Amino acid sequence: MSVAVRVIPCLDVADGRVVKGVNFQNLRDAGDPVALARRYYEQGADELTFLDVTATVDNRATTYDVVRATAEQVFIPLTVGGGVRSAEDVAKLLASGADKIGVNSAAIARPELVSEIADRFGAQVLVLSLDVKRSAATASGFVVTTHGGRTETDLDALEWAERAIGLGAGELLVNSIDADGTKEGFDTELIRLMRGISSVPVIASGGAGKVTDFVPAVEAGADAVLAASVFHSGEMTIGDVKDELVRAGLEIRA
Repeated sequence: MSVAVRVIPCLDVADGRVVKGVNFQNLRDAGDPVALARRYYEQGADELTFLDVTATVDNRATTYDVVRATAEQVFIPLTVGGGVRSAEDVAKLLASGADKIGVNSAAIARPELVSEIADRFGAQVLVLSLDVKRSAATASGFVVTTHGGRTETDLDALEWAERAIGLGAGELLVNSIDADGTKEGFDTELIRLMRGISSVPVIASGGAGKVTDFVPAVEAGADAVLAASVFHSGEMTIGDVKDELVRAGLEIRA
Protein backbone atom coordinates (compact mmCIF):
# COMPACT_ATOMS: atom_id res chain seq x y z
CA MET A 1 0.00 0.00 0.00
CA SER A 2 1.39 3.39 -1.00
CA VAL A 3 0.67 5.23 2.24
CA ALA A 4 2.99 6.83 4.75
CA VAL A 5 4.58 4.35 7.15
CA ARG A 6 3.38 4.73 10.74
CA VAL A 7 5.72 4.29 13.71
CA ILE A 8 3.85 2.99 16.76
CA PRO A 9 5.25 2.51 20.27
CA CYS A 10 3.50 -0.18 22.30
CA LEU A 11 2.76 -0.12 26.01
CA ASP A 12 2.29 -3.64 27.37
CA VAL A 13 0.60 -2.99 30.71
CA ALA A 14 0.10 -5.24 33.74
CA ASP A 15 -1.20 -4.03 37.12
CA GLY A 16 -1.04 -0.43 35.93
CA ARG A 17 2.66 -0.56 34.94
CA VAL A 18 4.39 -1.00 31.59
CA VAL A 19 6.14 -4.37 31.40
CA LYS A 20 8.37 -6.09 28.90
CA GLY A 21 9.77 -9.59 28.53
CA VAL A 22 11.14 -11.99 25.94
CA ASN A 23 8.82 -14.31 23.98
CA PHE A 24 6.00 -13.06 26.27
CA GLN A 25 7.76 -14.49 29.35
CA ASN A 26 9.60 -13.09 32.42
CA LEU A 27 7.86 -9.73 32.39
CA ARG A 28 9.73 -6.89 34.08
CA ASP A 29 8.76 -3.35 34.97
CA ALA A 30 9.46 -0.72 32.30
CA GLY A 31 7.79 2.37 33.72
CA ASP A 32 4.62 4.40 34.12
CA PRO A 33 2.28 4.11 31.11
CA VAL A 34 1.04 7.68 31.21
CA ALA A 35 4.55 9.15 31.42
CA LEU A 36 5.81 6.93 28.60
CA ALA A 37 2.79 7.75 26.45
CA ARG A 38 3.47 11.45 26.87
CA ARG A 39 7.14 10.96 25.97
CA TYR A 40 6.30 9.11 22.77
CA TYR A 41 3.68 11.66 21.78
CA GLU A 42 6.27 14.41 22.18
CA GLN A 43 8.79 12.39 20.13
CA GLY A 44 6.39 12.28 17.18
CA ALA A 45 4.76 8.85 17.43
CA ASP A 46 2.02 8.43 14.83
CA GLU A 47 -0.15 6.26 17.04
CA LEU A 48 0.07 4.52 20.40
CA THR A 49 -0.92 0.96 21.26
CA PHE A 50 -1.90 0.03 24.81
CA LEU A 51 -2.20 -3.69 25.55
CA ASP A 52 -3.34 -4.95 28.96
CA VAL A 53 -1.35 -8.17 28.68
CA THR A 54 -2.82 -9.91 31.74
CA ALA A 55 -6.49 -8.89 31.43
CA THR A 56 -7.53 -12.04 29.56
CA VAL A 57 -5.39 -14.32 31.71
CA ASP A 58 -6.84 -12.76 34.87
CA ASN A 59 -10.35 -12.87 33.38
CA ARG A 60 -10.98 -9.16 33.93
CA ALA A 61 -11.64 -6.03 31.91
CA THR A 62 -8.96 -3.63 30.70
CA THR A 63 -7.96 -1.02 33.28
CA TYR A 64 -10.16 1.88 32.17
CA ASP A 65 -8.61 4.51 34.42
CA VAL A 66 -5.16 3.98 32.93
CA VAL A 67 -6.63 4.19 29.43
CA ARG A 68 -8.43 7.41 30.36
CA ALA A 69 -5.32 8.97 31.89
CA THR A 70 -3.26 7.99 28.84
CA ALA A 71 -5.82 9.44 26.42
CA GLU A 72 -5.70 12.73 28.32
CA GLN A 73 -1.95 13.01 27.68
CA VAL A 74 -1.71 12.06 24.00
CA PHE A 75 -3.50 13.48 20.98
CA ILE A 76 -2.78 10.79 18.44
CA PRO A 77 -4.79 7.62 17.71
CA LEU A 78 -4.81 5.26 20.69
CA THR A 79 -5.43 1.54 20.18
CA VAL A 80 -6.38 -0.43 23.29
CA GLY A 81 -6.54 -4.21 23.65
CA GLY A 82 -6.69 -6.86 26.33
CA GLY A 83 -9.76 -8.30 28.01
CA VAL A 84 -12.20 -7.11 25.32
CA ARG A 85 -15.05 -9.64 25.20
CA SER A 86 -18.08 -7.75 23.92
CA ALA A 87 -19.30 -4.76 21.96
CA GLU A 88 -20.15 -3.16 25.30
CA ASP A 89 -16.49 -3.42 26.33
CA VAL A 90 -15.62 -1.60 23.13
CA ALA A 91 -18.16 1.13 23.88
CA LYS A 92 -16.66 1.66 27.34
CA LEU A 93 -13.12 1.86 25.98
CA LEU A 94 -14.10 4.34 23.27
CA ALA A 95 -15.82 6.41 25.95
CA SER A 96 -12.60 6.27 27.99
CA GLY A 97 -10.61 7.80 25.13
CA ALA A 98 -9.56 4.90 22.90
CA ASP A 99 -9.78 5.39 19.13
CA LYS A 100 -9.34 1.78 18.04
CA ILE A 101 -9.82 -1.53 19.83
CA GLY A 102 -7.68 -4.64 19.59
CA VAL A 103 -9.28 -8.06 19.94
CA ASN A 104 -7.60 -11.46 20.06
CA SER A 105 -8.60 -14.28 22.44
CA ALA A 106 -12.31 -13.43 22.62
CA ALA A 107 -12.58 -13.21 18.84
CA ILE A 108 -11.00 -16.64 18.46
CA ALA A 109 -13.41 -18.07 21.02
CA ARG A 110 -16.39 -16.40 19.31
CA PRO A 111 -15.62 -15.07 15.81
CA GLU A 112 -19.03 -13.34 15.60
CA LEU A 113 -17.57 -10.75 17.99
CA VAL A 114 -15.58 -9.32 15.08
CA SER A 115 -18.66 -8.63 12.99
CA GLU A 116 -20.60 -7.36 16.01
CA ILE A 117 -17.94 -4.74 16.70
CA ALA A 118 -17.45 -3.81 13.04
CA ASP A 119 -21.19 -3.50 12.41
CA ARG A 120 -21.75 -1.28 15.44
CA PHE A 121 -18.65 0.91 15.39
CA GLY A 122 -17.13 0.50 11.91
CA ALA A 123 -14.25 -1.61 10.65
CA GLN A 124 -11.83 1.30 11.17
CA VAL A 125 -12.24 0.83 14.95
CA LEU A 126 -11.36 -2.87 14.95
CA VAL A 127 -7.77 -4.14 15.05
CA LEU A 128 -7.33 -7.91 14.97
CA SER A 129 -4.41 -8.69 17.25
CA LEU A 130 -2.54 -11.82 16.21
CA ASP A 131 0.00 -13.42 18.56
CA VAL A 132 1.67 -15.83 16.17
CA LYS A 133 4.10 -18.71 16.62
CA ARG A 134 5.88 -20.85 14.06
CA SER A 135 4.38 -24.33 13.89
CA ALA A 136 4.77 -27.35 11.64
CA ALA A 137 1.18 -28.29 12.44
CA THR A 138 -0.38 -25.69 10.11
CA ALA A 139 -0.29 -25.26 6.34
CA SER A 140 1.31 -21.81 6.51
CA GLY A 141 3.80 -22.79 9.20
CA PHE A 142 2.30 -20.28 11.64
CA VAL A 143 -0.28 -20.82 14.38
CA VAL A 144 -2.35 -18.35 16.41
CA THR A 145 -2.11 -18.26 20.22
CA THR A 146 -4.37 -16.77 22.90
CA HIS A 147 -4.12 -15.51 26.49
CA GLY A 148 -0.96 -13.48 25.93
CA GLY A 149 0.77 -16.23 23.99
CA ARG A 150 0.22 -18.82 26.71
CA THR A 151 -2.31 -20.99 24.88
CA GLU A 152 -1.68 -22.41 21.42
CA THR A 153 -4.72 -22.95 19.19
CA ASP A 154 -5.08 -25.18 16.14
CA LEU A 155 -5.81 -22.18 13.91
CA ASP A 156 -3.60 -21.45 10.93
CA ALA A 157 -2.60 -17.80 11.37
CA LEU A 158 -3.18 -16.85 7.74
CA GLU A 159 -6.53 -18.60 7.50
CA TRP A 160 -7.75 -16.96 10.71
CA ALA A 161 -6.57 -13.50 9.61
CA GLU A 162 -8.32 -13.87 6.26
CA ARG A 163 -11.53 -15.00 7.94
CA ALA A 164 -11.47 -12.12 10.41
CA ILE A 165 -10.98 -9.59 7.61
CA GLY A 166 -14.08 -11.04 5.97
CA LEU A 167 -15.97 -10.56 9.24
CA GLY A 168 -14.96 -6.89 9.43
CA ALA A 169 -11.49 -6.50 10.96
CA GLY A 170 -10.05 -3.22 9.71
CA GLU A 171 -6.40 -3.79 10.53
CA LEU A 172 -4.02 -6.62 11.48
CA LEU A 173 -1.56 -6.29 14.34
CA VAL A 174 0.82 -9.18 13.63
CA ASN A 175 3.06 -9.99 16.57
CA SER A 176 5.69 -12.69 16.26
CA ILE A 177 6.02 -14.42 19.62
CA ASP A 178 9.21 -16.10 18.41
CA ALA A 179 10.79 -12.70 17.73
CA ASP A 180 9.18 -10.79 20.61
CA GLY A 181 11.76 -9.11 22.84
CA THR A 182 14.71 -10.83 21.16
CA LYS A 183 15.88 -7.64 19.38
CA GLU A 184 16.96 -9.79 16.43
CA GLY A 185 14.67 -8.17 13.86
CA PHE A 186 11.10 -8.60 12.66
CA ASP A 187 9.91 -11.88 11.20
CA THR A 188 9.83 -10.72 7.58
CA GLU A 189 8.56 -14.07 6.31
CA LEU A 190 5.48 -13.77 8.52
CA ILE A 191 4.92 -10.16 7.44
CA ARG A 192 5.22 -11.07 3.77
CA LEU A 193 2.71 -13.90 4.10
CA MET A 194 0.23 -11.69 5.96
CA ARG A 195 0.59 -8.96 3.37
CA GLY A 196 -0.19 -11.53 0.69
CA ILE A 197 -3.61 -12.38 2.12
CA SER A 198 -4.58 -9.02 3.64
CA SER A 199 -6.76 -6.34 2.07
CA VAL A 200 -6.34 -4.17 5.19
CA PRO A 201 -3.28 -2.49 6.76
CA VAL A 202 -0.69 -4.73 8.44
CA ILE A 203 1.20 -3.65 11.57
CA ALA A 204 4.46 -5.52 12.15
CA SER A 205 5.37 -6.26 15.77
CA GLY A 206 8.02 -8.26 17.60
CA GLY A 207 11.80 -8.29 17.30
CA ALA A 208 12.97 -4.71 16.78
CA GLY A 209 16.49 -4.26 18.13
CA LYS A 210 18.12 -1.53 16.04
CA VAL A 211 16.96 1.21 13.70
CA THR A 212 17.94 -0.81 10.65
CA ASP A 213 15.40 -3.52 11.57
CA PHE A 214 12.40 -1.39 10.60
CA VAL A 215 13.02 -0.90 6.87
CA PRO A 216 13.01 -4.67 6.06
CA ALA A 217 9.64 -4.98 7.82
CA VAL A 218 8.17 -2.27 5.61
CA GLU A 219 9.76 -3.76 2.51
CA ALA A 220 8.16 -7.09 3.45
CA GLY A 221 4.75 -5.43 3.40
CA ALA A 222 4.11 -3.73 6.73
CA ASP A 223 2.10 -0.51 6.64
CA ALA A 224 3.17 0.31 10.18
CA VAL A 225 5.95 -0.80 12.51
CA LEU A 226 5.49 -1.30 16.23
CA ALA A 227 8.07 -1.66 18.98
CA ALA A 228 8.22 -1.54 22.76
CA SER A 229 11.40 -2.31 24.71
CA VAL A 230 13.82 -0.42 22.43
CA PHE A 231 11.77 2.73 22.98
CA HIS A 232 11.21 2.16 26.72
CA SER A 233 14.94 1.69 27.32
CA GLY A 234 15.90 4.76 25.32
CA GLU A 235 18.03 2.73 22.91
CA MET A 236 16.33 4.67 20.13
CA THR A 237 13.64 7.29 19.71
CA ILE A 238 10.66 7.56 17.39
CA GLY A 239 12.66 10.18 15.48
CA ASP A 240 15.59 7.80 15.00
CA VAL A 241 13.29 5.25 13.36
CA LYS A 242 11.63 7.84 11.14
CA ASP A 243 15.03 9.17 10.04
CA GLU A 244 16.06 5.65 9.02
CA LEU A 245 12.84 5.15 7.06
CA VAL A 246 13.42 8.42 5.22
CA ARG A 247 17.01 7.44 4.42
CA ALA A 248 15.60 4.32 2.80
CA GLY A 249 13.34 6.42 0.61
CA LEU A 250 10.15 5.53 2.45
CA GLU A 251 7.37 8.02 3.08
CA ILE A 252 6.57 8.84 6.70
CA ARG A 253 3.97 10.97 8.40
CA ALA A 254 5.13 14.48 9.19
